[in-house]
Amino acid sequence: MKILYITPDIKNSGGIARVVALKANYLVSVLNYKVDILTVNDCDGDFFYPFDSKIQWFTIDKCKNKALFLWRYLQLIKKTIYDQKPDIVIVCDAVLWIFIPWLIKSKTPLVFETHVSVNLKKIQKKGFLNKIRSEIILFLKRITSRKFDKFIVLTERAAKEWKINNSKVIPNPVSFISENQARLQNKKAIAVCRHSYEKGLDRLLLIWKEILKKYPDWILDVYGQWDADLKYQKIAEKMKIAKKINFISPVADIEDCYNQSSVFLMTSRSEAFPMVLLEAMNCGLPSIAYDCSSGPGEIIQNNQNGFLIEDDNIDLFVEKLELLIKDEDLRLELGKNAKKTTEQYEIQLIMNTWIALFEDLKKPS
Repeated sequence: MKILYITPDIKNSGGIARVVALKANYLVSVLNYKVDILTVNDCDGDFFYPFDSKIQWFTIDKCKNKALFLWRYLQLIKKTIYDQKPDIVIVCDAVLWIFIPWLIKSKTPLVFETHVSVNLKKIQKKGFLNKIRSEIILFLKRITSRKFDKFIVLTERAAKEWKINNSKVIPNPVSFISENQARLQNKKAIAVCRHSYEKGLDRLLLIWKEILKKYPDWILDVYGQWDADLKYQKIAEKMKIAKKINFISPVADIEDCYNQSSVFLMTSRSEAFPMVLLEAMNCGLPSIAYDCSSGPGEIIQNNQNGFLIEDDNIDLFVEKLELLIKDEDLRLELGKNAKKTTEQYEIQLIMNTWIALFEDLKKPS
């Protein structure tokens, strides 16, 4: 079987890059599939996540002329499909994906895999005109989504949001299996996210300020790609809590960072299916997350393997975090349950679902 992935830039430390690397490497190394990846080169440097050397790459650089870029991009896709003759094409939130099923004429089964909430643009941008623009884009997305042979979403909530008949739910796999369970004795909390509005770091800082009033000896580590303006570092300075927060660039060995922590915090305004939440739970960390549009609500079982908080209810978030700080036995109990929860997301189980989909798409119609 030969698979062609069409992706955005995946040199970074983001979730899409992580999951594409996991699945592509599995297909090549375990199943002996042939895998090609067509991607946009949006930055210099090496790949953050390792990719199998057998994977063949097709890349295009971004350019300022959007019309020229679109033409070149679609020509590259057409040529790659014609030359490589993949059995299945998987589009992963690719740049300009909305054009692909309309302009690429091929009998090859076409699958779309979305890793963002359908309402992300509404969350990112405020104002009446932006709202109208977001509604138009959403309308076009819904029409385009029906042009794919199968439209993959990560959660049942996402399937309900998209409201299309050709959708199928396949969650992300957990990216590693930790042999140990975190001891949960360090006075340290951890968050892992890029510094962007939808990830809700501003909300996390407000929560941490409240926590420090009673527990000034606790530290918060925030791992993730910084924004150019160091916005959240500056906010922490103004709030006079910067000495109790470590902002750390992405690290390859994040497992050790989880194992040195005692609780995982997620304050996102929007998620699809947060791999970092699965990673933390696999290390045995109890988690607290806002019940945003999609994602955490299908992973966290409230009061069993963590706490799921009504979105933007800061008081309740602080209350549950204080409870975990005070009660080590509760941390251990929730953490043990969290680790067990992740067993259903082991990569072999998730990839079996993908393989069944591939075989179904290849059946003669």
